[in-house]
Amino acid sequence: MSLVLSPPKIVLLAVELAAKADIDGLRHLAARHDTILRKDILLRILLTYLPEALPSSKYVGFLEEIERGEYSESDYGDIDSSAVEGLSDQEATKKVRKLHLLQLSSPDTPPEAAEDSTTQFLLRRAYKVDEEAGLLDSLPDLLVPFLDHSPCVRTLMVSAILPLLRRNFEYYPASPIPHTLYSFQRLPDRTAVSLLLDQTGEGAEDHTSIARDLRGLIGPWLYNEKRWTTRTNESGIEGASSDHTSIVIEQELCPGWAEVLEWLTTKASKSWRVAVSAIEEWDGPDDVDLGGYGAMWLNDQEQEHLERTYARAALASAYLIPEASQEALSGAHSIVTKIMGLLDQDQGPPLQSAASLLPPISAQEISHLLSAKNATWLRNDLLQESNPLTTPTKAATQLLYGLTLSAYLLTRNGVPCTVRRAGELALLQDERDQKSEAAKLTHTLSSSGPKSDDKYWTKARKDILWLRDWGSEEGTSSGQQLKGVFGQLKREYLEVEILKALLANTRYSLARSLYEDSPDKPLSEKVLQDTVFAAAYNAFDNASNPNRARGGLKKCDDIIKAFPKTIEKSLPATKRIEALLKATHALSEFRIVLKQGEPFTPVLLRVHQDPIAIVGKILEQNPKSYTRVHDLVDLGANMVAAGLTTRSSRGANPPPPNPEQERAERETAERRITAMCIDAALTEDDFETAYSYVTNRLSALSPPPAPSHSKSASPTSIPTGAGPAAAAADDYSWKAALQAGKYRRTPRTLRPTHLGTASANPEIRHLEQRIDCLSTALRIAPAPTLTEILNAFRRAEEELVAALAAEAEQESAWDERADQGLGGGAAAIMPGGFGGAAAAPPASAAAKTRRDSIHQVEEKPMSLFDLSRASVASAQRNLTALSSLQRSGLGRLTGFASGGEAGGALSATSGSEDECGESKRVRKRDQLREAAMGSLVSGVGWLIGADNNAAAQGGHEER
Repeated sequence: MSLVLSPPKIVLLAVELAAKADIDGLRHLAARHDTILRKDILLRILLTYLPEALPSSKYVGFLEEIERGEYSESDYGDIDSSAVEGLSDQEATKKVRKLHLLQLSSPDTPPEAAEDSTTQFLLRRAYKVDEEAGLLDSLPDLLVPFLDHSPCVRTLMVSAILPLLRRNFEYYPASPIPHTLYSFQRLPDRTAVSLLLDQTGEGAEDHTSIARDLRGLIGPWLYNEKRWTTRTNESGIEGASSDHTSIVIEQELCPGWAEVLEWLTTKASKSWRVAVSAIEEWDGPDDVDLGGYGAMWLNDQEQEHLERTYARAALASAYLIPEASQEALSGAHSIVTKIMGLLDQDQGPPLQSAASLLPPISAQEISHLLSAKNATWLRNDLLQESNPLTTPTKAATQLLYGLTLSAYLLTRNGVPCTVRRAGELALLQDERDQKSEAAKLTHTLSSSGPKSDDKYWTKARKDILWLRDWGSEEGTSSGQQLKGVFGQLKREYLEVEILKALLANTRYSLARSLYEDSPDKPLSEKVLQDTVFAAAYNAFDNASNPNRARGGLKKCDDIIKAFPKTIEKSLPATKRIEALLKATHALSEFRIVLKQGEPFTPVLLRVHQDPIAIVGKILEQNPKSYTRVHDLVDLGANMVAAGLTTRSSRGANPPPPNPEQERAERETAERRITAMCIDAALTEDDFETAYSYVTNRLSALSPPPAPSHSKSASPTSIPTGAGPAAAAADDYSWKAALQAGKYRRTPRTLRPTHLGTASANPEIRHLEQRIDCLSTALRIAPAPTLTEILNAFRRAEEELVAALAAEAEQESAWDERADQGLGGGAAAIMPGGFGGAAAAPPASAAAKTRRDSIHQVEEKPMSLFDLSRASVASAQRNLTALSSLQRSGLGRLTGFASGGEAGGALSATSGSEDECGESKRVRKRDQLREAAMGSLVSGVGWLIGADNNAAAQGGHEER
């Protein structure tokens, strides 16, 4: 350039060279005309006309020269000035005015760079390169040489360009942030942080990149004074209390960091693995990757704020983990130990080791936190400065450590529990809630644990007891023992539940060693007895087989025998369970279906409203089972002894029975079962067995008739044969006897196997047996039922009289035929030559008299008075075979009428054919007939004028 150019032309030429990106020519021009191309003018030309796409490495050296004011020499040669040579000075001046060079400063220029043109240029050039050319990745080449020139440059590079470069080009190039550097810088802090972390932890099974993102994106981003919006001291907020001021400053000091903490806690509640990985692998605000661009520091207030709030967020994340699994709780434990380490506290052993060692938790440190009012902090405002549970103190970390270990023990033993749930149990101390969790725990241990591993059960017991007091026995400073998640439950209650679980899983030896043989005696003898009995009844109720040698009944028996020192055989409760087992085992010999489609189980016996009624089901569903009356009576006796017939005795350990009440219950059960057997025998047409039960068993079981002391009988004083109380209690026997007395022979009726001394005529024998049954019914029935029984008795007597008359006529007919045969040609058929004997009269006078009296009875209707007199007459006429009947009959009859002891002779033992003290044999049916006649005369003696007292005295004298 040989011509001398005017200043306007030199400026135009510099613009021309800048536009062409001729950095060497521009350097040469600036070196020749440094007075005209001053630093600010030259930087404005570069800022306005230097192409943004030009790599920064091409001109960064020139910028350094401009900053120094010294340009390097080069062999550039002459500059081509043809573009401006033809212009006049006026034209050149006009063109310069139209250049509209950009200003180096802008409203966004930091105050500290207001006088630094180079810094201003670098800031604006960086934004233009990114906006116009999108060459964000070239900015490090532009700015790194000037990092030490100005803090503003370093701040821009570290806090904005570096996170954005890593986010868009290195970490997640497939999902870049759709913002330029300038627009990203102008975003609200919370929005910027959300964009930086929107891909962190998303859809990746490997969470190692989470700490990388926090270290490489958030860490550098924080090193910018603009992120810290509030820098007033706590006293600078007027009209606010000191506490409120502290909270406001805590929230407003760094909104972007608050967004990071909220992101962390949100991940903990939704994707806890991300939060756990972040806290485990990231050491917090001190762990920053600045990309090698030097070191930056925050002031003490800012650093303290970051560390304190990060610890709070980490503790809050542990509370927010929603999953109740061992893996999740291990993650919570890792968070706690990590924060304890950052706070220079003793971290404690790993979770599995801690669960085995069960270390005690100091009561003095956390007792002030164990309050119901702090339970609300478990769910609300976890990041607030006022939340005591997340405040980074030793008390808070110790409490969280205890809650985490408690939740882990519950979860490991089959009761899923989160840290927050454990916190509710420990802080609220709700007894019902804790009992529910303890019941779940023991039930799960019983149902899913190894039933034959004593070590497992010993460890489970230690876990449960530790959950109650967290291993702290010394108590707090206020004298109260530390309460864990089961702190509201008494130790005795937990020991009882553990004992139940041991017995349910047949750990009898271990249970005996812990609760019976142990010197410290965890349970008192009374509580131990009640628990064992309850466990025995529970095993019984869960049994499916009524055989006591199998299943639940065997377990019930084994439980009772597992504590010989505590459960003695003489205890009433022991006797009851033994009787219950016997009764249930007896039922195993029969087929029983109480409800259609449901098999019989032992628990049905215990819950049945009327267990004696089960005997009726046995008789219905098992043919010929009535013949086992002795077994069924024993079954009923065991039901009574087991307390099943007394509704108030329902329960695990019923009170001792009243001996008088039990005896009465046993007698009632025996009468009822006997009556059931009688009805079953009649249903199966086995009258002989029913008759035997009536005469031999009911007569012996029924109470004797009450003696009458009145000298004259009246219609209102008819004896009932039993006392009122007995009649009210026994409503089964007389009905069974009455049903047997009403039974009529059919072709299906079973024939007797032997006759004995009874009549060979089956009809007469049957009627006599029916009368015997009715006589028994008369003796034991209550007064209101006598009319029905007397009517049946009258009909049976009529039938018997008719049968006897027919038999007498038949005998007479045979006698007449024999007499006629002796007087005529019948001699040829009589063996032994007796045909010539004197003929007998056609009919004897006695036979004629008997026939006449019978015909009179049949022709005239009989009233109750006639029935009684005719019955006495018939008994005296027709039973002539035994002379003893005439001598003792009246005494026996009057004995019944006076309520004497004759009825007692109708027991099973008096029914034998031989009577001690009598010289002659008296048939059993005659004795029973006498009893029936006695009952009849007793009932209507006032009609026929019988002297009951005299008859009774005569009877006693004769006896």
